[in-house]
Amino acid sequence: MNYNQIIDKYYPAGTRLRDIYMRHCRQVADKALAIAHGKRLPLPDPDIEAAAMLHDIGIFLTDAPGIDCHGSEPYIKHGVLGAALLRREGVAEKIAAVAERHTGAGITAEDIRDLSLPIPEGDYMPRTLLERLICYADKFYSKSGDMQEKSLERVEQSMARHSAATLARFRALHREFG
Repeated sequence: MNYNQIIDKYYPAGTRLRDIYMRHCRQVADKALAIAHGKRLPLPDPDIEAAAMLHDIGIFLTDAPGIDCHGSEPYIKHGVLGAALLRREGVAEKIAAVAERHTGAGITAEDIRDLSLPIPEGDYMPRTLLERLICYADKFYSKSGDMQEKSLERVEQSMARHSAATLARFRALHREFG
């Protein structure tokens, strides 16, 4: 699979959105690869890179004008939308599942019900090692602001704003990968 062909199809060269997308995904890929090498995780580099470079493929379908996304869907749906897009493109399920399950520190069916989240009811918790790794690495980079790596403290503050359960899930990821 050539992830660049998929990115090129949905994120035209020379656009601000592509620049934001590529910078963010490259940051996530580099962090995930560094963690995988440092911890000697049994994951192939091409899988890590493809998953990281495609995890946010659905953002263009959302309404997030601050990062030049002018779609009609709520931003929280970008994972579900991206996974559906990747499946239509014939991308391996292990990569599509990363897109679907990387949001926050994972989203449970209970979260969807209790918080009335505008996504299809389901379990969007990262399950595989690859899903958990990309989910973790992603939390250290934003697509807005200065786009510099966030400190652990700042990531934890962000997770705590969502819920105590989200923070606990992130801390479990940090124990695994930090």
